[in-house]
Amino acid sequence: MELTWIQTFITAAELGNFRKTAEHLFISQPSVTVHIKQLEKELGILLFEREGRRIKLTEAGRRYLLHAKNLVDVYKDGMRDLQTFSQGYTSKLSIAISPLIADTVLPYVLKQYLKSHPEVEISVQIIESVDIEKAVLNETVDIGLSCLESFHSELESTLLYRDKVILVVPHDGRDFESAYPLEEEELLSSNYLLTHNHPAYWDGLCKTVSLFYPSTRMMKVSQIHITKRFIVEGLGVSYLPSSTVRRELLEGRLLEVEPQSFSLPEANTYAVLKYHHRKQIEFLEFLSHYRL
Repeated sequence: MELTWIQTFITAAELGNFRKTAEHLFISQPSVTVHIKQLEKELGILLFEREGRRIKLTEAGRRYLLHAKNLVDVYKDGMRDLQTFSQGYTSKLSIAISPLIADTVLPYVLKQYLKSHPEVEISVQIIESVDIEKAVLNETVDIGLSCLESFHSELESTLLYRDKVILVVPHDGRDFESAYPLEEEELLSSNYLLTHNHPAYWDGLCKTVSLFYPSTRMMKVSQIHITKRFIVEGLGVSYLPSSTVRRELLEGRLLEVEPQSFSLPEANTYAVLKYHHRKQIEFLEFLSHYRL
């Protein structure tokens, strides 16, 4: 059985026309007919029925279509694996990363990991923290780096890093000697508080802020990189994990204000995994030497 016969069959089943199949595959229409007849002879079944110029799958053809697609997928997977092996990779690691973590120093950490482990082929999926647990559970990824701890009985959460949360405001243009002290109460009463840009701590923090400063106006902004842009442009203030604003603070685009009325929560980073296989353990051990 030739793989080209199967690919021709799948294309014909999708297009419902031998002429269009020939054009799509850049072969002659008689070649399409030959491929289908050879495959039917090999299988001992009739795959198509003709309706004028169009064709439609027989009942047996519909049943075989799924198997044909699986055969092609297996072939493609095998080719990809051989190409990966020929490029020097001997193992693969698929990681799901929340947008917040991906936006901080993780790219640097991954770069260092790949330098130390050139034999590992890394694939990265950017997934919201609330969906990372499902991706690890369904084994679509090997490990998840999430802002949320998992409590699923089949999964394990490992705390990688505790990050303090700080009040961040736009820079007022003054130097440290001439600037007036920034007061938390005044800032919260005169600016929007941009909330819910981190999946873990905002519900509790909003209640606390409302308790101490009832007049605070709040605006939900779901992504931290948008929140930071809004703050720089003077649209509001927010309580953000310190690691996410490190560069903006160093460059003087944002300012940190010390809390005055209540303690601030932490923003944690967790590794979520289902299996303690060698590649997962090696990656976690490597991460443990870096501050995320």
